[in-house]
Amino acid sequence: MRILKYLFLLLLLSLVALSIFVATQKGEFSVERSRVINSPKSAVFSYVNETKNWADWNSWAVEDSLINVTHSKNTIGKGSLCSWEGKAGSGDLKTLYIKVNDSIFQTMNFNGNYSEVFMSFKDTLKGTKVTWKAMGKMSFMYKIMNTFNGGAQKVIGLMFEKSLTNLDRKLDYEINTYSIKVNGLSNKLENFYLEQTFTSEISKIPKNSEIVISKITNFCKKNTISINGKPFIIYNTYDSDNKLARISICIPIKEDIFIVEGSDIMSKKLKAFQAVKTTMTGDYTHSKAALDKTKEYIKANNLTKDFSFSHVEVFVLGKKEEKSPSKWITEIYIPVKPKGTAKPSTVLPEISKDNAQETKSQKEIPSEF
Repeated sequence: MRILKYLFLLLLLSLVALSIFVATQKGEFSVERSRVINSPKSAVFSYVNETKNWADWNSWAVEDSLINVTHSKNTIGKGSLCSWEGKAGSGDLKTLYIKVNDSIFQTMNFNGNYSEVFMSFKDTLKGTKVTWKAMGKMSFMYKIMNTFNGGAQKVIGLMFEKSLTNLDRKLDYEINTYSIKVNGLSNKLENFYLEQTFTSEISKIPKNSEIVISKITNFCKKNTISINGKPFIIYNTYDSDNKLARISICIPIKEDIFIVEGSDIMSKKLKAFQAVKTTMTGDYTHSKAALDKTKEYIKANNLTKDFSFSHVEVFVLGKKEEKSPSKWITEIYIPVKPKGTAKPSTVLPEISKDNAQETKSQKEIPSEF
């Protein structure tokens, strides 16, 4: 009995000593890890900025088969929120601020532990350097867990390292898996649409299109206007030398409507035209290769380009409907002048990569975008 008392006392003293030791440990932590991701900066930023993708690369979710992740209505950029419950506990991640293709600032709560999370994206010769940093405070129980597992640097640092490795592997597949198929001559039918027109840097068109498509869609909902198809962009000019394009971002509608003077949203009609159609499956960053291949088809089949405008891109399946970039579908139409009923004799095969140069078009003055 006396031995049991001594053992109990020893255990009690050990617990007290451990509690004192843990209590004296720093409650704050700061952990930072970096990795070069083998994908373009805009693609990496866009993928991380979409919270629907979080569970596909973050090691907490990847290694927890029982995790349940939920998302806010807005899943991209400022205000987006994802929360989860899993074997290791529950938490949430909220995006407070972004600088497009540069950085993301977030806050995270996990099992009562609060932290500020910062990710930056920098171009390198081998891809994109992603730096991930977290600073915060640990609860008493979390300090105990970290004490037995090597400290916050090891526990959180290892999670960051695994996650960045997952991100690299996922993006290497998602961004670089694509196909381009030239479908041939196609007749685009006349249709009405709402649009906003401005000049944009070509690299910022994906971001600008998201903003304007959402804006026009909300305009349609507010004014009970029926949407009649997929969003599209009319490239009025495309200046690859100066990396500028004059674009009209459009939502098709069933009939022409009157919009009061002074609105930046206009109602217009796209006349029917003949074009060479190309279907691109995969991330939007490969659109230039699709344009180049379409122009090769036009040249090989002795077709004459119609310079009324550069081309039209239709977003058949995008990030709003499908989170995996490798499955996105974009249709590209380059207008050509009618050539009777003769059919082109050459059909180019499906390809995966092309680096031909764009032709020069008229330089435009940049807009507020």
